[in-house]
Amino acid sequence: MNHQSDDQQVAVEEDLVERVRGSLAGTADARVHEVMDSLVRHLHAFLREVRLTEEEWKAGIDFLTACGDITDEKRQEFILLSDVLGASMQTIAINNEAYADATEATVFGPFFVEDSPGIELGGDMAGGAPGQPCWVEGTVRTVDGDPVPGARVEVWEADEDGFYDVQYADERVAGRAHLFTDEDGGFRFWAVTPTPYPIPDDGPVGRLLDATGRSPMRAAHLHFMVTADDLRTLVTHIFVRGDDHLDSDSVFGVKESLVTDFEPQPAGTPTPDGRDLADRDWARARFDIVLAPAGT
Repeated sequence: MNHQSDDQQVAVEEDLVERVRGSLAGTADARVHEVMDSLVRHLHAFLREVRLTEEEWKAGIDFLTACGDITDEKRQEFILLSDVLGASMQTIAINNEAYADATEATVFGPFFVEDSPGIELGGDMAGGAPGQPCWVEGTVRTVDGDPVPGARVEVWEADEDGFYDVQYADERVAGRAHLFTDEDGGFRFWAVTPTPYPIPDDGPVGRLLDATGRSPMRAAHLHFMVTADDLRTLVTHIFVRGDDHLDSDSVFGVKESLVTDFEPQPAGTPTPDGRDLADRDWARARFDIVLAPAGT
């Protein structure tokens, strides 16, 4: 039986790459052509570099199918996959280049929900979620130091058991809300002190982490999304200083500038708004936000 030489095999593989790229010649949209051409080149380079077997190709198709099967209106396995591969953070890095002292962005995560409840300044976004009460306050300003009144501050988080409200079966709404900054750009609200938790690891992404010897744990954090006219939308977290998972966050989302002191307050310590917490201890944190101009 005759076998092709190495040079002949390379020629066959390279010919296929060029034929697939050539099939894109009629793409009307220049950006679509650029993205698809690059995808084809890199995908084929990956297949050729690792010499993917047909069995491995089938396993990959099955994995992606499983990601689709488990995805629903409350769980987005493909975002989770993007997160654990660092693709989400790389996209954020590309699209949120450093600008002056603007607050850094980080991952969006799979548990944002539209139409969160609105709360007043000083309100309670926990909505009954279990956890240590935590007072969070700060300001929203431009890179020139001007306050941003009326900015929409969207916040969401997991409870002390490590679950977001959408992970429960009872349709509860807790641990999420939005509010608007005052005339001085200030915001303040009650939350629960963030705690570390594992990302959902009962599906295909969990099996991938297990196969690669990685932990599913996320560093403790509180989500923010801040929007205001003529300013770049910010999607970010604040992280708890001293958390053991800061250096091993499963989605690579931690940035040093976002690590924040959550200061413990003993039971009986007066709260900023006079709230009576009875005999409960609590915490407080400050997060001052700087927004870059739109289009930067």
